[in-house]
Amino acid sequence: MNIDFAARFQTVLARIRTAERQFQRPPHSVRLLAVSKTHPASAVAELAAAGQRDFGENYIQEALDKIAELAALDLEWHFIGPIQANKTRSIAEHFAWVHSVDRLKIAERLNAQRPADLPPLNICLEVNIDREPSKHGFDESELADMARTVATLPRLRLRGLMAIPAPAADFAAQRQPFARLREWKERLNIAGLDTLSMGMSDDLEAAVAEGATLVRIGTALFGPRA
Repeated sequence: MNIDFAARFQTVLARIRTAERQFQRPPHSVRLLAVSKTHPASAVAELAAAGQRDFGENYIQEALDKIAELAALDLEWHFIGPIQANKTRSIAEHFAWVHSVDRLKIAERLNAQRPADLPPLNICLEVNIDREPSKHGFDESELADMARTVATLPRLRLRGLMAIPAPAADFAAQRQPFARLREWKERLNIAGLDTLSMGMSDDLEAAVAEGATLVRIGTALFGPRA
């Protein structure tokens, strides 16, 4: 199947910019993260040629292979998948962002293993906003304490919050969990907390309406995963 990545990229950007205007967001205030997990490095390269710079990966070995293959390109890599404790060193050494920090132990390991010659690692705390048993993330009851603790770790830069809400029946229902995540960001009132990583191919408009600064888009850019 031949995919016109440049056309898909422009279509997704148009959706984001339209949502920014519709919901009175500043122009270009929402950043696109292309979720490239399970898609080949050649697809990443085509999107990069179209102008995309930020790419998100879930699986560490797959990601490391792509990072090495595409090292000549000026790309920024985001780790967005569940994190095993024995994988933190590779993540700390090779990524600019981590969106899926879901327990203090992981944050502490990333902090200890971030190389001194690299800038602090940008991280988001993952919140289990719908309290789904199958999902990773902090419970809202522990979020404030965890955020204050993680914000003190010197080799990390706490940038914001991330969530993957349960599928919702309509636009109003899609907005509700995103609104709660935005309210938490405002309530935490931590310096430098400027990121809401929320919204995917099916609900990006609802996320933009509620303050997303970064939307994680896979299917709309790359097509369905094999």
